[in-house]
Amino acid sequence: MLNQTTAIQKAQTLAEALPYIKRFFDKTIVIKYGGNAMTDPHLKECFASDVVLLKLVGMNPVVVHGGGPQINELLDKLGKKGEFIQGMRVTDEETMDIVEMVLGGQVNKEIVNLINRNGGKAVGLTGQDGNFIHARKLLIQDLQNPSNMIDIGQVGEISGIDPSLIQFLDSGDFIPVIAPIGVGADGETYNINADVVAGKLAEILGAEKLILLTNTPGVLDKSGNLLTGLTPKQIDDLVADGTLSGGMLPKISSALDAARSGVKSVHIIDGRVEHALLLEVLTDAGVGTLITAK
Repeated sequence: MLNQTTAIQKAQTLAEALPYIKRFFDKTIVIKYGGNAMTDPHLKECFASDVVLLKLVGMNPVVVHGGGPQINELLDKLGKKGEFIQGMRVTDEETMDIVEMVLGGQVNKEIVNLINRNGGKAVGLTGQDGNFIHARKLLIQDLQNPSNMIDIGQVGEISGIDPSLIQFLDSGDFIPVIAPIGVGADGETYNINADVVAGKLAEILGAEKLILLTNTPGVLDKSGNLLTGLTPKQIDDLVADGTLSGGMLPKISSALDAARSGVKSVHIIDGRVEHALLLEVLTDAGVGTLITAK
């Protein structure tokens, strides 16, 4: 049985959530799910219950997931080494088959099952379903020789998103869970960075919030201190001096693009914190870095 002090603290926490519930009622919140929150069993349960709670209090969560560790695990078992260039996975035809198997099958189904077990109604999708994520081949600039473009295989950039399928699911109280696989004009499938998909989807849906879960407290300076609010100019400086690199580059770029395109708030948060999602959405505290448009 709760003692009175603990009960009062719990009541105060619930009261603190009320303004946020009112503010975000019937608003779309796009959540990029990845990192430790996707691999630690307890954190997975916390995430699933958080998403269900947000839906039950009237918000419209849309989940976009990665699956890098799971892809690497299967590649290792098959004796194939993963390769990355500027934070992007080099994806030949064989690797693409593995990406589709892991993201569209194993990982997507596990997340759907977790959310449903916690009382939600999740539906798993890839960009192939309803052909709703249109993609084309992504070529990336060679940083050593900027006049050269590098072909990294079946890696795509988004050419368009049809939001009607997601809007239909939201209207039926379903929670969309999306694997970042797009389809080209010729029917070829493309591996797309999950942060990029989440950012573009937030723009297209006119989301109130974009939340990117990661394995750090947020964006850190060179001394390891958390940067709680960043402008485009500050981000450019952090990229130029090498503070931001590797897998953080597509994440920060997507966050910035979303903020500039009308998403009201963009957050990079620490997915290693229990109930990080609820802390960010329903409390005054927050647990990460806010990206602003200016």
